[in-house]
Amino acid sequence: MTDILVIGGGIAGLSAAARLSADAQVTVLEAETSIGYHASGRSAALFEQNYGKPTTIALNVASAEYHHSAQGGYLSPRGLLIVGKPDEQDAFLADVATMGVSRISMSQALDLVPILDPATTAFAGYHEAAYDIDTDRMLQDFARIIRGNGGSVLTGQRVTAITHTDGNWQVRCGNTEHSAALLVNAAGAWADGIATMAGVAPIGIVPNRRSMARIPAPEGRDPSSWPMFFGVGETWYAKPDAGALIVSPADEDPVEPHDAWPDDMVLAEGLARYEAMVRPPVTRLLSSWAGLRSFAPDRTLVLGRDTTVPDFVWCAGQGGYGFQTAPAASQLLADVVMGRAPALDAATVAALSPARFG
Repeated sequence: MTDILVIGGGIAGLSAAARLSADAQVTVLEAETSIGYHASGRSAALFEQNYGKPTTIALNVASAEYHHSAQGGYLSPRGLLIVGKPDEQDAFLADVATMGVSRISMSQALDLVPILDPATTAFAGYHEAAYDIDTDRMLQDFARIIRGNGGSVLTGQRVTAITHTDGNWQVRCGNTEHSAALLVNAAGAWADGIATMAGVAPIGIVPNRRSMARIPAPEGRDPSSWPMFFGVGETWYAKPDAGALIVSPADEDPVEPHDAWPDDMVLAEGLARYEAMVRPPVTRLLSSWAGLRSFAPDRTLVLGRDTTVPDFVWCAGQGGYGFQTAPAASQLLADVVMGRAPALDAATVAALSPARFG
């Protein structure tokens, strides 16, 4: 028997387990045969401190030092560029205010991303302090911390039943049963399903599909130094990726939890929005895929003990912010579970708590 079972081996579960493993024996149960398979393995991998709702930004700010320096640091420079069409001025200015970017000239925008079309790009804003995250190394490092503290990360452990008897949780994975006094639900798109299985009221975590296409480098250029660039209102985005570009329609279509795949029509529409702002057309795809971004009803992370079943802990609703919030979110969770005073302010802690749902 272990002290704490964590269901979910993505960035949420592994980071939480790593923090908790400093004070308790922790076992992570991951349904797939590898860690970080679903949302974590399909992340756009960007750290942008001003991206998200106020609670997310608070977690981003609190996570920044870890991202920059822990284990030698996980960040490398990328930058963020927002571009808008002539009829998008009001929406562009709203994005500038929200994201903290600075307006730049079209000439400056073309220096950053030379494939932009001056005929359709009327507005541009840039923020230098946006970074690529080495997501795979972060996942592996958290797993190493767990193991180094005497914990376990078990893959191929798909949960089939959960019971609660005499103050202990029994979690069945096929023919194997795991027991612990505390259960952490970091199951991503499956978080509400795990809660229901455990006899805990679901919160309303809804997975949303996010589609991605990988296209050849436009005009044979080297895009490695380009920033990530967005359409106004995040109706599409593009990011350099190992000599190519990944382009997303930034879709958020509610779906049932599953091993996601892209919708061809949605992908085509998003690529058309991207093409409207650049000169080179998209002539072929190298690959395409999709992931699930899971949100609570208020689109804010859910971190803490369930109000009705306090030995059931929520670590869910990360949306698209799992990696960038992980250092602070996992520390908050560990502090709450271990009864320590969190470093975050009380209002932010309350806004992230499951107690907000009553």
